[in-house]
Amino acid sequence: MSLFGSLYTAVSGLSAQSQATAIVSNNIANVNTTGFKRSEAAFAALVTVESASARYSPGAVTVNRLQQIDQQGQIAQTGSSTDVAVSGDGFFTVRSEESLDIAGDFKYTRNGQFFENERGILQNSAGQFLYGWAVDPLDQDPNTSQDVTTYNPDVSALVPVDVSLAGGQSRMTTEGSLGLNLDADELSRPVNYANGLVDYPTADLDYTRTLRTYDSLGSAQDITFEYIKVNGPQAATVSGIQELTEDQDLTGAPLNIADGSSFDLQIGGNALETFTVDTATGIDSVNDIINFVNNYGGGNIAQAFLDADGRLNITGRGFDPANDAMTLTDGAGTPLASLGIAAGTITPFAGGSANGLPDANNDGTFPDFQNAPPSANYNPRGWWQVNVVGPNSAAPLTQGLINFNSDGTLNAASDLDGERDIELRSIDWMNGSETQDIDINIDSFTQFAGLYNVSFANQDGAELGLKTGVEIDREGFVNARFSNGTLSRLYKLPIVTFPSATNLQEISTTSYVESAESGEPLLQEAGVSQAGFLETSSIEQSNVDLADEFTKLIVTQRAYSANTKVITTVDQMTDDLLRLR
Repeated sequence: MSLFGSLYTAVSGLSAQSQATAIVSNNIANVNTTGFKRSEAAFAALVTVESASARYSPGAVTVNRLQQIDQQGQIAQTGSSTDVAVSGDGFFTVRSEESLDIAGDFKYTRNGQFFENERGILQNSAGQFLYGWAVDPLDQDPNTSQDVTTYNPDVSALVPVDVSLAGGQSRMTTEGSLGLNLDADELSRPVNYANGLVDYPTADLDYTRTLRTYDSLGSAQDITFEYIKVNGPQAATVSGIQELTEDQDLTGAPLNIADGSSFDLQIGGNALETFTVDTATGIDSVNDIINFVNNYGGGNIAQAFLDADGRLNITGRGFDPANDAMTLTDGAGTPLASLGIAAGTITPFAGGSANGLPDANNDGTFPDFQNAPPSANYNPRGWWQVNVVGPNSAAPLTQGLINFNSDGTLNAASDLDGERDIELRSIDWMNGSETQDIDINIDSFTQFAGLYNVSFANQDGAELGLKTGVEIDREGFVNARFSNGTLSRLYKLPIVTFPSATNLQEISTTSYVESAESGEPLLQEAGVSQAGFLETSSIEQSNVDLADEFTKLIVTQRAYSANTKVITTVDQMTDDLLRLR
């Protein structure tokens, strides 16, 4: 029995070594196959056990194939922006079908050598179509990502990566920002106290700036920002006499106010106070009027100052018509008329906001004020009216007031989104495009004495552009570039991992399908948890080592030859046995 058993053992050895040779041969044949994972032959003995310990019955040998799927291949740089390699664990998701409407199974591959086919769908060099997560339109702009896309971890949520975009792409403006300085020395104008604003349209604007935006059709739309220095919503009056100085003699030219002349000032329910020109006590200069107003009622109720044109400004600090109306009347003589100041009562514009601040733009789209009476930081001299004008110059998109602190910074509180902006709502460009909302960030507005200056003007829209290229970035986003300079995120590639990737079932086209032993696929973003990282403009080469394979081939060949020697030897022994007489 041992003699013939040896013959069968040798035959099993030949079979095992033949399979090992086939495995080595397949590895060598795929040495240049992108993403290929080599296999190894693992031999195992089959033992026959005899009941008698003195006898030995030879067994056989079997061979199993071990897939080295989890062994990293070398990453090689390429010149293609759609080539991508996984560094670490994980696979790309592909199908043989380019549409979900066609029945078929999802497959998993390390072959990231993708290109755009004639229909604009990405497929790899093995002919498999790439699948990924579609990116929500709100997340397509990488500069203003909203993070609203849901990356469903189920493969059923994946779609073909279609980058055709035959009609090109435009981007509607949703946000903009301006950085500019307004001249603090600009002369203030009185407002219409019926609405707190200078009437529109306004002649002789102090400054204008145009921002180009884009509508839903990709058409350019210009928005003009008009700036006007104003007295503000509080009660205010300005002298008609210019080039005054603080040491100006009230009784001399050009004012010629008689000694003993007087005027009365009363603000709201505060007591009436009288200013009297008295040369005997030295109360006879413009500076004395300024001190009188600034100290009225104990101070912080009214303010007087000379503007850059030398005009005397008298202004209240509050916005309440009941408590902040300002009344100026001549007493002895006509000093107010001499100063060019109209006598009477001026009622401030109260607005409609619940906190008592002026509803500066009448529709709530300008930022709220951070400092206002009774805050000591409130600056009654920092008011500017802003008219935002669109295509219909007969009526502005919105109007409102902004205020600056005494240090030149913007007096505005952040909204719930942490922004300080002018919100333009439901803009109708009258060209058939969608109505549009645009938020203009004014956080970088300043008011310093000197020249008007624009430091930057930005917006997130773009005109219609044709696709100029497609790329895959390290985060797994499939991006399209356009001739208008924009970049759009269209899809995100999941990295698929398995509990036991070595037990995946290999199929043609360098792909794998899940098996009962591999476990179910887990879709993750690149670099998250156990998922590997992505290397762009790169491919993963085969993990076959030719030197190692040739060495194994030599050993396998020798083992095969040795098994043939066993068969030859057993044949001779049986021949000798048959010749016995």
